[in-house]
Amino acid sequence: MCTGWCEERWTSASGGRRRDKRVDLHRWLCITILFSALWGRVSPQCPDSCHCAWDTATVQCSDAGLREIPEGIPPETVSLHLERNYIRNLPERAFSELVHLRDLYLSHNRIDSLASGALRHLGPELRLLDLSHNLLRQANREEFGSTRAKTRLYHNPWHCDCALQELMETLNLEPETVNGIVCESSVRGVGEGSRWEDPGSQGEHAGQPLVKLLDSGVNFCSLQRKTTDVAMLVTMFVWFFMVIVYVVYYVRQNQAEARRHLEYLKSLPSPGKSPTETDTLSTGF
Repeated sequence: MCTGWCEERWTSASGGRRRDKRVDLHRWLCITILFSALWGRVSPQCPDSCHCAWDTATVQCSDAGLREIPEGIPPETVSLHLERNYIRNLPERAFSELVHLRDLYLSHNRIDSLASGALRHLGPELRLLDLSHNLLRQANREEFGSTRAKTRLYHNPWHCDCALQELMETLNLEPETVNGIVCESSVRGVGEGSRWEDPGSQGEHAGQPLVKLLDSGVNFCSLQRKTTDVAMLVTMFVWFFMVIVYVVYYVRQNQAEARRHLEYLKSLPSPGKSPTETDTLSTGF
């Protein structure tokens, strides 16, 4: 009898432990599903046409046929690859939320303009900015802000002028690529028949590396100032000539009016005393 009772208790205890194990397994399964659902909601999403490597915080959007900067780039992105696409311009706040960005690859696109401050929002952690093989003609310091990242600007159809010269002196250009910054056109000197700011003119320095020109003593800012001085002198001469012409015309016109007025006064009869008035005065005396 004791044996039977012991067997019954063992069987009951074993069944309870099995039920407890099932309950624990069910609980863990529910918790796992819940955490998976929550993680799916809070985990960052990868932009369309891009591949994201979360372990290295790299967003790969190369050769994706993009025509603009994709939306939804994770703020944690450290390396962003946008090369070999069809992007034409960079909006002002395209990278404003990417405060951890270190490497930005924009080569082999069709970028021909930079919005004011488009690159100014890039954080101080940026260490590489690749804008090579694009269609950039003109750029200035305001568009790049205070970035100290190593910058690539080669293989662009640059118009070499004072603004580009000042930009070159400000940026941290990659030494191996500076000779690839070639002037497709340049500032025209005084007497070359074109305004200095005309980006369509070729200029005498077209086809030469900008760095070599600057090293040889060419100063595009000086050319700009000289041409501006000449333009100011010409403008002042034109205005002075117009003032002289107006003064001469005004004087001649007034002389003609004065002459006509004088002739009119001369044509009037001179006032005299009538005979009656003379006789009356004589009788009175």
